[in-house]
Parts: sequence; C-alpha cells; structure tokens
Amino acid sequence: MTSSTAQNSGQKPARKSRTVIAVAIAVIAVLAIAFFIFTNLYTEVLWYNQLGFVSVLTTQWVAGTVMFFIGFFAMAIPVFASIEIAFRFRPVYAKLNSQLDRYQQVVEPLRRLAAFGIPALLGLFAGVATATRWQVVLMYLNRTSFGKTDPQFGLDVSFYVYDLPFWQSVVGFASAVVILSGIAAVSTSYLYGAIRFGQREVRISKTARVQVAITAGIYLLLQAVSIWLDQYATLTSSGGLLTGASYSDVNATIPGLQILSGIAVIVAILFLIAAFIGRWRLPVIGTVLLIISGLILGSLYPWVVQRFQVDPSEKSLEQPYLQDNINATRDAYGVSDVETIPYDAKTTAEAGALRADAATTSSIRILDPAIVSGTFAALQQFRQYYQFPTDLNVDRYTIDGKSQDTVTTVRDLNLTQLGTSASWYNQTVVYTHGYGVVAAYGNQRSADGQPVFAESGIPSTGVLGAYEPRIYFGKTSPDYSIVGAAQGASAVELDYPSGTDSASQAYSTFTGDGGPKLDNVFNRLAYALKFQSEQIFLSEAVNANSQILYDRDPATRVSKVAPYLTIDSDPYASVVDGKVVWIVDGYTTSSNYPYSKTEGLSAAIADTNTPKLGYAVDNNINYIRNSVKATVDAYTGKVTLYAWDDTDPMLQTWEKIFPATVKPMSEMGSQLMSHVRYPADLFKVQRAILGQYHVTDAGSFYSREDAWTTPNDPTSLAASPTLQPPYYLTLQMPGQTEPQYSLYTTFIPLTGEDTSKSLNGYLAVDSNAGATAGQKSADFGKLRLLTLPKAGTVPGPGQQQNKFSSNPTVSQALNLLKQGSTDVISGNLLTLPVGGGLLYVQPVYVKSRGETSYPLLQKILVGFGDKIAFEDTLNAALDDLFGGDSGATAGDGNTPSPGAGTGTGTGTSTGTGTTTPSTTNNAALQQALNEAQAALTARDAALKAADWAAYGVADAQLKTAVAAAIAASGQ
Repeated sequence: MTSSTAQNSGQKPARKSRTVIAVAIAVIAVLAIAFFIFTNLYTEVLWYNQLGFVSVLTTQWVAGTVMFFIGFFAMAIPVFASIEIAFRFRPVYAKLNSQLDRYQQVVEPLRRLAAFGIPALLGLFAGVATATRWQVVLMYLNRTSFGKTDPQFGLDVSFYVYDLPFWQSVVGFASAVVILSGIAAVSTSYLYGAIRFGQREVRISKTARVQVAITAGIYLLLQAVSIWLDQYATLTSSGGLLTGASYSDVNATIPGLQILSGIAVIVAILFLIAAFIGRWRLPVIGTVLLIISGLILGSLYPWVVQRFQVDPSEKSLEQPYLQDNINATRDAYGVSDVETIPYDAKTTAEAGALRADAATTSSIRILDPAIVSGTFAALQQFRQYYQFPTDLNVDRYTIDGKSQDTVTTVRDLNLTQLGTSASWYNQTVVYTHGYGVVAAYGNQRSADGQPVFAESGIPSTGVLGAYEPRIYFGKTSPDYSIVGAAQGASAVELDYPSGTDSASQAYSTFTGDGGPKLDNVFNRLAYALKFQSEQIFLSEAVNANSQILYDRDPATRVSKVAPYLTIDSDPYASVVDGKVVWIVDGYTTSSNYPYSKTEGLSAAIADTNTPKLGYAVDNNINYIRNSVKATVDAYTGKVTLYAWDDTDPMLQTWEKIFPATVKPMSEMGSQLMSHVRYPADLFKVQRAILGQYHVTDAGSFYSREDAWTTPNDPTSLAASPTLQPPYYLTLQMPGQTEPQYSLYTTFIPLTGEDTSKSLNGYLAVDSNAGATAGQKSADFGKLRLLTLPKAGTVPGPGQQQNKFSSNPTVSQALNLLKQGSTDVISGNLLTLPVGGGLLYVQPVYVKSRGETSYPLLQKILVGFGDKIAFEDTLNAALDDLFGGDSGATAGDGNTPSPGAGTGTGTGTSTGTGTTTPSTTNNAALQQALNEAQAALTARDAALKAADWAAYGVADAQLKTAVAAAIAASGQ
C-alpha cells in the first residue's frame, strides 16, 4: 500500500465521523426546536383548560390546520400537475440552442427534486397564508342574517359581512394558484423545447398550447367572477363624498363591471377554443379588447359621468345615495335612535336657578380621576412595591341607600421598586399580588383638599363591605407568579405590611384555582422553557400544590378566550358579591357594512386619557356593537363572558363557532348589573359619527352647514392638543325624571379656532344598567342629544377655559401660587345641563414642587353664561355664581373652609357681557394680591431697564407679598 493510499484511507473515516457528527447535531437541533414548539402548545392547552375554554383553542387549531392543508394541497397539486404535464409531453427530439442545452444539463439532475420541492414550497406559503383566514371561513359557514337589505342590490347585509369577503378570498387564492401553475408550465415547456422563440415567430407544441390556453381560460373565468364581485364591493368603498355606491358608481361603474365580467367570460371561451383549434388570433384580439374595455368602462366612462354629469348637479344627483349613507351609518353605529332635544340654554345666572336640579348638583364630581392618582399613592400606597394607575376610574356604589359616584382603583404590584430585594424568589414567590380597593367620594373633599375615602387602608376598611381584597390579576401584575404552599408549610406570599418594620408582615397562601398546576416534572420543565427560567424547574419553592399565574392582564385574558372581540381600552375593577372583579367591554366589529361610513377605531377613541393605539389588525370599522360584557375575577382570574347584546348577528355567528362559551345576560347578578356602564370607547366612536350624522336630511348633510366636532381638551398642551374625553357623571337630562349615572360629551362647530367656538351640542347616554339581576334598565344606552341655538350664546370648553384664565382676579391668584414653590393644575372641565343652561365646573389643584408632593384640591372654578366664580368649595362657588344662593347644595357643602372668607368670586355681572370682581371678604388677601401685582410690574420694568438694584428690591417685595397672600388665604 502506497503512502497516498494510506492517507486517503485515513481521511475517509475522518470524513465519515464528521458527517455523523453533523447529522447528529442537526437531528438534535430539530428535536430541540420541535420540543420548544411542543412545550409552547402544551402550556397553551394547560392555560385554556384551567380556564375552561380549551374548546376555543382547539377550534382555532383545528380550523387553522384544516385551512393550512386546504391551502397547501390547493396550491401544490395544480403546480405539480402543471410541471408534470409539461415535462411528460415535452418534444423528444426538440432542437435546443446551446444556452438552453446548458440550462437543461444543470437542471436535469435536480429535476425530480424541483418537481416536488417547488410545489411543496409554494404550498407551504399558501397554507400559512390560508390558515390565517380561518375566521373568514368559519364566519361564512356559520353566517347569521342581519334581517336588513342594502338599497342597491336588495341583498341581506350578511352577504357583505360574511359572503363577499369569503368569495373574494377564494377567487383571489384561486387566481394566484392558476398564475403560478401557468408560470410553472411555461417555464418547463420552454426549458424542454415545447416553446421556442425564433427571430420572427414563436413555436409551441400542441400539448403546450393546450395547457397554456386552458390555464389562461381558467384564469380569465376567475377574473370574470372577481369583476362581478367588485360591483358589490362598491357599496363598502370609501369615496370623497360618501361611503358606498354614488351616482357615478350606480350608473357607470357597476354597469361597466357587469359588462367587463361578460367580456372576460367571452375571452376565456376564446382561449379554450384556441386550445383545440390552434388559432391564437381571436383570443389575442379578445384580450386586447378586454384591456381597452377595462380602461374605458372601468376608468374613463365613470370619470366622464362624474365630471360632466354629477359635478354640475352633485347635490341633487347624490342626494338619494347620501340618504342611504346616512341611514346605514346611523344604524351600523347604533345611533339611529338618538333622541334630539332642542335646548334653548339660558346664559343668565339667576338666584335659585339650581333648585330644580338639586339632586344633580349634590352629585357633581369635583375629584378628577386623571389627577388624583398621585394623591392616592401618597395617602394609600403604604409601600414602594404597590402602585396605582395614572388614570383612575369613576364607579358608583350604593351607600346609605343612595347611589354615590366614586373615584376608584386597586392597589397593584410594582416589582420595579423592589431594589436590592429583586431576586427571582421574591419577584416570583413572595410578591405575588396587590391588595385592596381604594375608593373616594367623587363629590367631596377634606378641608385641606385631600380626597374623602369611602374605602381605604390595609387591611381594607370602609363602606364597601367584606370582600376578598387580594389582587392576583390586574393591569400591572407581574409576568408570572408561582403560588400555593406545600401541605403544612408556612405561608410565604406577602399579603400586606402590618407594622413599621420588615418583621411585621402578614403572609398568606393562594387557595384558589388561578393557573396551571406545577405538580409534575414535565409541567415544570415546560414552563421553565416557556419563561426561560431554570428556577421554575430547580427551586424548592415549587411543590405539588404550586400553580403558575400568567397572562394576568384582564384585557389579555378576555381577548384570548374570545379572539373575535375588540377589547375596550379601559377595563375597570368593582367590588361585586364579595369579590373584586374586572369588568371588560367587548365589541364585535366589521368594516363591510354597506353604505356605512368607515372610521379608524384607534383614531376615534384617542383623547387626553387614551393615546392613539397602534392595533396590529386593521382597525377600520363601519359597524360596532357592545355585544359582550366580560368579568375577570381579580383573585382567581376566572373569565366569564355574558351576551350583553344577544340580538347582534355577529355575536350569534360567533356563538355558533364557539358554542357554550358565552353565558346569557340572565345569569348576571344584581350587584354586577349595578356596576356595568356604557363603555367609553363605543361612546367616542358614536360621537365621532354624530358630529356629522346628527343631520338626517341629505340636503343639509351635503352642505355641511351644521357639522360638529369634539372640542380639544382645554387643559391639554397648546402645542399638541388632544380631544376632550367624555366624562362619567350623575346628571339629569331633559326628558329624565331623576338624575342617572351618565356619560357625556360636547360638540362645537367643525370650522374655526377651538377657542372661538361656541357650544352646538351636548350628547349624553344613560349608563345606569340598574340593579335587577339579568335585566337592563329600560333606558340604558339611551342617547340624548341637546341641540343648542346656532346663534352661539353658550361658550364652548375652549372659550370657557379662556374666560377662566383671563379673569383678572382668578389669573392674579393663580399666578401668585405659581410664583412660589407650587404648581397649579387645572382639572377636568365638566359641563352640566342645569339651571336651564349649561354650567361649567373645574377643580383647581395645587402641588408642591418637592419630591414627595401630591396634588391637593384647593379651589373650584364655575361658569354660567358670562359669569364665573372662584371659591374654595363648589357649594360656595355656586352660591356666588347664582346671586348668593344657587338654590341647591353641592356635595362639598359641609367642607370646612381652610380660611374663612377667602372667596374671590367674580359673579357680579355688569350687564354688558363682561364681569367685574365682586367685593372680596378678605381685605388682607386682596391687599397682598395688589402689592404682589405692583411688585411684579416694578420687577419687569427694572429688568427691561437693566436696573439690577431696583430689580432686587422689587423681587424682595414680591416674595414678601406672596408670603402675605398665602398666609391670608389660610393655605
């Protein structure tokens, strides 16, 4: 044996061993990936099974899997058949050029692999794309009639919501299959000589001719169907004037599409004929005719009709279609039954004017839930590992037999504040839950401006009764926690601090059924992989009784068990039947309601309190219903879905797809009913629609002479204004016999500057569902729209805020507070229809600039017509505004004044539309204010003159005057 032979024989085992190692690594990698995928699917099954909604998961999986295989085979088989037919019937002795010959030599060794691999790869992509459309298919197969027809074709609305999207998807997919099959056939035929290109001609074999012609004919037949379906899509398309078919659509576009569809059928037949007679002239001519017809009938003719027939007489010609748009839009958004009430609002504040509105006046909320979060945190947080959300909620409870508006929140965890204690054990096993509900009376305040709490402290005490206070499921709960102790073991979950040192802590153990169990090695391994934490597998804290809690945000839990719902942006917690439950509103939506205006959901709900959301799914809608009320138990995480609108056809369809997952409203208890409210997101969408669609006459609508918009929030930044949010208040609208918990918004003219716009409309919806188990109150969801005189006598929110800010006495007092070590924060500007007019109420908060400061309610601004008042309490401000006696008592009427006689009311009218300050009751305060103003003027003059000595003197005088003013005001 030569040395080279020995060397080669030594290399072969080495190569073989490397190959074995590579194969082994690849197999291990594949198995590892497969195991990771399996554990993710397995943990999903455990999560859904624990909640009792495993059928929702399996339905999605089965539907997605079936759709994947349908898409895979529907793509792979035709493409494979096209390649095989073109190859098997190729010319045996075709003369190829040198370049094709080289291509064929390269491809031939891989031909079998390509013949199966290319269809499989295309089928894989098609299967994935098809699997994502499982909702469209299931909705079509389980469709429910809407019981209403469109005005153009007379078809049930369900055709546009279910049928049309389904058939458009089918035709689009089939067209893609035919195109790719045709490309595969042409490529194979060209590579093997069935199609040859000469200098002046194209030679094609009989088999290739038949295959290409039949493929082209099928494709054109599909396009004929697609064009025919396009005529129905005009009823959901958005144009410049309206959503739906306009005059030019009905009289030009739709007939043109019908004609084009017929032409496409004829051309398809010509291609099928050409497949057998071998003559291409007619199908080629037909194709050219189809293209030209498409340009003329699809673009040119509708443009001519629009330009020369519609534009000169647009109002009269489009009026019937505008009326269809108005009717459909109001119906689709649930505003067709809005009650319009002319309201000739008074602007003169007379003594005793609020006597008839005493019940409303006593309920006026002066606590701003968007400001007092810091106050709640300072007074009720107790430990750094608790937190409150930025915006609190307005709820109501029956206290002493009377419904009381409250500002509420839950005390949730904030693990980012654990500092050096932030170990895996502490974050996962010890700090597992928040504790308790905190609620303050919305219409009261203490003498120093603090909230008056109805429920507070740890342990919780107050008027809400006994309830389970532990919050294991909340908006800011940790990603996951492991709860449950071994039999006989000591409790390790921190319940609440019970003393001043770390040794005085109360501990508890979770005893509910809140998450999948970690009672075996495989479950622990699965979750260790899911959360990429070996501690779950190794820690001794994990025992046979352990449960792992995750996906704890209420909105996330509801969206997982009801994937067809759009979830409201503001779930809120209430004490119901001895438990804290999150109430979550779910919407069924569609963008395919014929003739209904399309709205962007995230844009419609965006305001000061709700940033614009970037939904991952298409958020354009033109139909919405609050079809489901869901609850999430804050202790166990149990999710319950209730059919709030069982007449909604979309909900009925989804109940067929996911049977037995939604309970009837009749199973809702009385306490739960008493906390259900009209959802703010739905109301925002409806107000966006009613800004224009409160006009029901097509002629007036076209002129846009009475178009409205939501005013900007007067407390938002001028550089980036946001819309004023709607507010929950207890108030009595015209037509109501007593005040009801309501949600309201205002409207101003669409054009012009915000601060120059007077009030045009006031919309309120009854948000009190009542307290009868399983039954809504008769007026729940009733929309009432007050339309004000167009003369513009009632100031809009922007105008009113400007009046507050520009009033000499008010601005002087506020500026003095700002000159010190405090900030002045303007609260929500509320509008109430009382006293025969519209009353504005705005709380004013003062906050020290220190690190541990928090806002305190110090003043109340009120306005009615041209008059304003500025006092320590709402009760005093109303009396000052209405001639010394408003005729009613506000909720803070018994609040002791921090400084007797410190009012700076400005309620004395000059009778000329302006106001003059009333005589102050505190001469020392007034003198200090005057001195401060004089010092400010002197200091500014010294600054301009660069007289630094005079500037120093004036600055010292200013500080002295500010101190005197603060002392005189009793703050």
